[in-house]
Amino acid sequence: MPFIDLPKNKTIYKAGQPLTALHLITSGSVRVCSPTGEYVIGKGDMIGICEICSEVHFLAYETLEAVHIMNYPLPNPEALQDLFERNPDLASLSVLSAFRQMCTMLNHCEESALTCGNLYNRLHEHLNAYQAFCGQYQLTARELTDLEQITTYVGMETPDMWLTDFYQGLLQIFSANPAASVAREPAVVTGFLRKASLDFRKTFLSLEEQLNYQKQLLHYYISPEEEDLFSCYTNLFYQVAQASADTADIYAAIQEVISTITSNAALDKPQLAARLQSFRENMTRLGTKQPVSSDTPQGEALDQLTGSLSVILEYAAADIETSAAFRQNVDDYKQLSDKSSSDEHACRLRRKLTEGFYTLYTHVLKKSLTADAPLPLPVKLFLIFGYVDEDLAGAANSAYLTRLASGQDEMNGDGVYTFYNWIKNIYEGKKQPSRNEFGEDYIDYLHKQKASGKLSEQELRDLTDNPMRKVEFEIRNMFPTVNKITYGRVTTFCPIFTSDNILKDPASCHVTAAAVRSVLDRIRSVDYSAFYRETLNTDCPVAQKETIHVECLPDMILMPNAGIRGVTWQEIEGRKRTTPARMMLSVFHMEDLYATTIRLVGDYRWEMCKRVQGARWNDLSERSLTSEYFDYIQFYKKNNDLTPEAKDRIRQSLMGAKNSFKEMFIRDYLLWIMLESTASPRLNKIARQILFTYCPFSYEVRQRVQSNPLYGELLRRHDVKCQQHLSHLTKLCQKLRNEGTQVPETIEQEVEYYKKQLPT
Repeated sequence: MPFIDLPKNKTIYKAGQPLTALHLITSGSVRVCSPTGEYVIGKGDMIGICEICSEVHFLAYETLEAVHIMNYPLPNPEALQDLFERNPDLASLSVLSAFRQMCTMLNHCEESALTCGNLYNRLHEHLNAYQAFCGQYQLTARELTDLEQITTYVGMETPDMWLTDFYQGLLQIFSANPAASVAREPAVVTGFLRKASLDFRKTFLSLEEQLNYQKQLLHYYISPEEEDLFSCYTNLFYQVAQASADTADIYAAIQEVISTITSNAALDKPQLAARLQSFRENMTRLGTKQPVSSDTPQGEALDQLTGSLSVILEYAAADIETSAAFRQNVDDYKQLSDKSSSDEHACRLRRKLTEGFYTLYTHVLKKSLTADAPLPLPVKLFLIFGYVDEDLAGAANSAYLTRLASGQDEMNGDGVYTFYNWIKNIYEGKKQPSRNEFGEDYIDYLHKQKASGKLSEQELRDLTDNPMRKVEFEIRNMFPTVNKITYGRVTTFCPIFTSDNILKDPASCHVTAAAVRSVLDRIRSVDYSAFYRETLNTDCPVAQKETIHVECLPDMILMPNAGIRGVTWQEIEGRKRTTPARMMLSVFHMEDLYATTIRLVGDYRWEMCKRVQGARWNDLSERSLTSEYFDYIQFYKKNNDLTPEAKDRIRQSLMGAKNSFKEMFIRDYLLWIMLESTASPRLNKIARQILFTYCPFSYEVRQRVQSNPLYGELLRRHDVKCQQHLSHLTKLCQKLRNEGTQVPETIEQEVEYYKKQLPT
């Protein structure tokens, strides 16, 4: 095959050019350009290997230095297997290159999704700040046209969450033994590459979708018509400056706006440069000097954290061998240039650190629960955030954590807890330990141990109310699993707080109690019955057969990591159905908090229905959310009410959900809350009917969507049903009054529950 030498900065392919060959790089490096960024491939990589199922290149390739490549003609994807049969060594090189590029592209996609959520939140924060400034200076705030039509990012082409771990796992397997027989089996390698090519294409489409979404948001920051946020801020600046008032805060806000958008790949940079130049010229014309704002010093905060690891190890009082091994592993981890590397050394080091972290955490936690003295600052940060070392955390992050530490004690009740405060509540007997992976709570576990002969009757009685054993049960069974799940990137998980794990500004992704309550209230304003549970009115003899609704908000526990996932760990506590669910998030959550919480509530709704229905949760003879949705997905192909297009979308969604009916429901619930509630239909007729029946909109949302004929019949049925319940309760109340009996408070609350759902 021919060899090709290419000079530096030479375009190899532009996007859209036909794909007729693969090229193996034998020396040099090549820049690969995707919609929202670029990455580099080098010696041993194949140009075009991730595009084999496409007739054209959808990426662009350009040499970064002089490159030497080998050319392999590929007239069609079917020729790939023949190519590998003739060149066995090429098979393992191709699959390794494809997996490396796939992992890189998935990481780009994940970071881009974070950017979408962050940009949406920042836009609204900057708009709120602008309106606050206008109120402060008694000026009229300008409105941005059609801003209410933009919702938080919901990807329609988003790659499946498990793909990143899947390809990183494959990369580790093939990297460890590239000469393995499976890597030299042409049919197997070809199958892997076809699969990777299809996933690569889907990831590329997701990046394009995210890019377009970011362009929509950036249009509200900077637009050719100058009807944008930048114009709002600069005009405000001019007005305040002309009034000879202090403009430092407004100028700082403008700089923050610029900083938010400058590095975004979707930004029209020449347009921003022109607007900035105009702003500077106007400042000069007005005789306004650039205001000076002082930065908050970090020195004092960092002085308190010097030698953090030594302070934590000394406080833990672990054995010398454990402390020395952990210190050495932390030092080795510092030396890694890529702390998320998938090579064997990095993976082994992360496993050692993880094991040592939980051992150390247990020592520190148990000592802190019995100590009277205040916790040293590094120890407090370790327990709340997983902080270990000031160098790993970075100076800016360390200073920020120090500022946060004083306010974390407030997250101890009202449904929102840091993990440390949650453990304290268990130790003090205010909360019971969570269930383990087998669905056993603490008492169930003890009885199982006794039944197997591992505990005596006396030991069972002693352990039942032993607070430290309850804490140990929680740390051993819930903590490691949930900490890893909420982190999200399972194959690169390490529980230690590092600057490499914080992919966003920590201030923008730190989860506060107020933020959690705000998103829960926002969800309840759409799905008002989300946390209401039906129960018999057993506390009142005169109406004990009446079913009432009791609202029970979940306990939200913030795990000590910087992650991207949430998890609904259990829907009730023990066996009582009117106890709080337990939902976990990272204390630094880098995805959109609202969207993640909606998924948690969708998960909770599904599991709570299964809990209530028991073994008959999917039995259609007993109508329920799970039974109707299960029937809808199981028999969608035979459903005459669904169009062929709707059936095809269900098929594709089911594949994306790995055939999980619950995951399908959660995705539909996300669309229900975020889009359907804004009269922007996304669901088919059957899914919409099920969700409206069991997750009905609040009265305010129903008023907004009533003009859409898709909701007409559903609204009418809901109102009739509520009116029937209200009529029954009204008659019951009247009967009790006629008998001279006081109406129970629970019945009055039930009347109000239905009144809120009907027009006044």
